Amino acid sequence: MLSTAPIRAYIPASNIERARKFYEQVVGLEPAEVYAGGVVYICGGAEVFLYPTPNAGTSKASQAFWQVKDVEAEVADLKARGVVFEEYSMPGLKTKHSIATGGGAKAAWFKDSEGNIMAVVQRVPS
Repeated sequence: MLSTAPIRAYIPASNIERARKFYEQVVGLEPAEVYAGGVVYICGGAEVFLYPTPNAGTSKASQAFWQVKDVEAEVADLKARGVVFEEYSMPGLKTKHSIATGGGAKAAWFKDSEGNIMAVVQRVPS
């Protein structure tokens, strides 16, 4: 049954070398395995597969969220490493210092080197 099977997130990359540099040198992920032209990272016990495709960066939705304990600290750390966060100001979503709060969470979004939208999220009591 799928409810008991591990699930793997996929992150598309149009330039795998550039994407690896971003995820390894900027974000700080460690490669666990290299195969099929891509690379596997392990984040909190879950596998993420960065794979080559010309379709990278075409989704307007978030590709993945990292569930963190302190979103402010993660944003500060990633900014110090060179990550640029998105700033939003629209009905239902407004960021302050790159972080939006609402619906029981704090979240901040950034684009990776391939144009994919990624995020860090912290649950907060509502």
